[in-house]
Amino acid sequence: MWRQGMKFAIATVATLALFGLVSLGFDASAVRVFLGITPPLDVPYVGTRSAMVDAMLDMAEVGASDHVIDLGTGDGRILIAAARDRGASGLGVDLDPTLIDSAAAEAAKLGLSDHLTFREQDLFETPLHEADVVTMFLLPSVNLRLRPRLLEQLRPGTRVVSNRFKMGDWRPDEVRRASGYPAYLWIVPAQIAGSWQLNFEGRSIPVELQQTFQQVDGTALINGEASAISPVLKGDRLRFSIDLADGKRVFEGVVQGDRLLPTDGAEWIARRQAE
Repeated sequence: MWRQGMKFAIATVATLALFGLVSLGFDASAVRVFLGITPPLDVPYVGTRSAMVDAMLDMAEVGASDHVIDLGTGDGRILIAAARDRGASGLGVDLDPTLIDSAAAEAAKLGLSDHLTFREQDLFETPLHEADVVTMFLLPSVNLRLRPRLLEQLRPGTRVVSNRFKMGDWRPDEVRRASGYPAYLWIVPAQIAGSWQLNFEGRSIPVELQQTFQQVDGTALINGEASAISPVLKGDRLRFSIDLADGKRVFEGVVQGDRLLPTDGAEWIARRQAE
């Protein structure tokens, strides 16, 4: 009982201090951190301007079938726009309970609570598997820490959009400017590095692929000679051409694990070989 009473007293004092400092004009989020009510944030909150919100959602081609995860959601304005204007569903996470409460209240006011969930949660502990789109306005150092989780957990083809800040040497697939700042889009690439065997029209051609994010280089072994190829990878879609004695052949397919299946109407298949 004594310990419970002390906890209650400490909580009461902290709450009174919070209201007192806020009444003097201090920022509520900063005061919560100062008083130990909220843990220190990785990124200070800065709202995303409406023009940037629109640009980010346009770049990611957000639609009604998409589930958007907003990391460091703040007051939830990106998710609310995605649901209100495009019919998307989503999850927003942030460590600041004041901002999370504000976002949830705004979503409820607009009748979007069935589409959106806001959660007080560490973005580094948030599962990402269900996302079709990930949005964020973080910092370069946080983006780099987050990058391995994005590549490991997101399905190939998932779109990632960042306000202002890049992702190290992972080259963006698109860059736009809005409100005087850049927005960056990445499309999560399938993992295709390795040795493949391409089979078509009774022929079997070994293909070696090297990969750095979505940038792919490769060679095809034709009649014992290596011939360079320049594949283009976008999400789980791969396109490449091979110069053969009877002319150039173009192959367009979708990566499904260790198989590459045709999407160009032709009859061929490529399989990744065990190491």
